[in-house]
Amino acid sequence: MTKLSGTTVRATTTILSSAALLALGLALGGCSALFPPSAPPATDSATGEEIDQTDTDVFTLAVGDCLNDTASEEVTEVPIVDCADEHDFEVYAEFEVSGDEFPGMEAIDSEAEETCLAEFEPFVGISYDESMLGYTYFSPTEESWTQGDDRLVSCIVGDPSGKTTGSLAGAGI
Repeated sequence: MTKLSGTTVRATTTILSSAALLALGLALGGCSALFPPSAPPATDSATGEEIDQTDTDVFTLAVGDCLNDTASEEVTEVPIVDCADEHDFEVYAEFEVSGDEFPGMEAIDSEAEETCLAEFEPFVGISYDESMLGYTYFSPTEESWTQGDDRLVSCIVGDPSGKTTGSLAGAGI
């Protein structure tokens, strides 16, 4: 399992719904979550048509993957969707935390904040302070670090005002 951090959001706007923010505060079994093991069907807000999504192991996320937000309390799988369809988030950067010993959540969060912020402008095309977008990240928990050799931090970007269609790479918004 891995943790989704909600610490990097704007004071005036947030990347996540209030229900999702509440879920961010929950920590069960060594992880907090927004995504259920089996995501409910996603629909296009304009047409109401169902969107194909595939539940994917959170440890296999890659830059360019688009995913939807759902409220849950464990993160083991995430609902991946085609970026051409409406979605909540896109993975825009990832990196491995170094070391053999778990450094603590404070150290991981600090490194994730610094790295995800530094990678935001090269991906989106404008600085975070100028952008209307927000970001957060998945990070290892002590349990996933020690039991699953999890070192991956996945930075994800989204629009606090709603779903997006297409990649946010170079969006300049």
